[in-house]
Amino acid sequence: MPLADALVELQDLTERLRHDCPWDREQTVRTIVPHTVEEAYEVADAALSGTPEKLVDELGDLLFQVYFLSLLLEEDGHGDLETVARAVHAKLVRRHPHVFGDAEAKTAERVRERWEEIKSEQESREGIFHDVPGALPALLHARKVQRRAAAVGYDWPDLAGPLAKVREELAELEEALGATGATTPETEPDAAVFGEVGDLLFTIANVARKLNVDPELALRATTHRFVHRVEQAEQIAAGEGVSWTGLDLEAQDRYYALAKEQLR
Repeated sequence: MPLADALVELQDLTERLRHDCPWDREQTVRTIVPHTVEEAYEVADAALSGTPEKLVDELGDLLFQVYFLSLLLEEDGHGDLETVARAVHAKLVRRHPHVFGDAEAKTAERVRERWEEIKSEQESREGIFHDVPGALPALLHARKVQRRAAAVGYDWPDLAGPLAKVREELAELEEALGATGATTPETEPDAAVFGEVGDLLFTIANVARKLNVDPELALRATTHRFVHRVEQAEQIAAGEGVSWTGLDLEAQDRYYALAKEQLR
């Protein structure tokens, strides 16, 4: 079977690199994990880019991370790649009784609800916020916490609630700014302003959750668009013999608008 052959060949390659490559020999879980996180972000970026070739490449890099970490697990006598694969297989079957059993879940919402129920009932996970990784990026951490709260009914019934909360938090931020004034660059922000900005971001993440929008990916996509537009604005200005960085804000904004229109 081609798939099985390819996976075995990658396992053989991983083992050889661990044995023969000086860099690979020195790695530990702690030194590899930062690379794993980086590769996961690169997969996300490739998926959003709409370039299948890039996604194939980045998925390969991430797959190698799984192989390498599984090999380190094996070296410590705590399992191996087979253990990892069989464990996730069993978990997915267990958490999909509507597919592999007699349970019913006709909507994606019900599947998520049942998923949380199974984790509590069958996997002995205690507490509303059990196993929420603290190392998640802040926006994803907020979304996961909000999902856990929603799973026990602590959630607005519709979008009107979180949208009103955004307006409320924005007003509170403006009030805090009115009391403290603008923070100067490279100085610590006022504690009240710091707290209100956090409240506003948390509430916006909640709006994103209610809209089924990944806040991390949405913000990354917007940031990429901003970078492309600024670079394009700089090129337009350069084509007219003008240094964009030397212009005042009003002039820069005119070139930015032109760039936005060209890239639309």
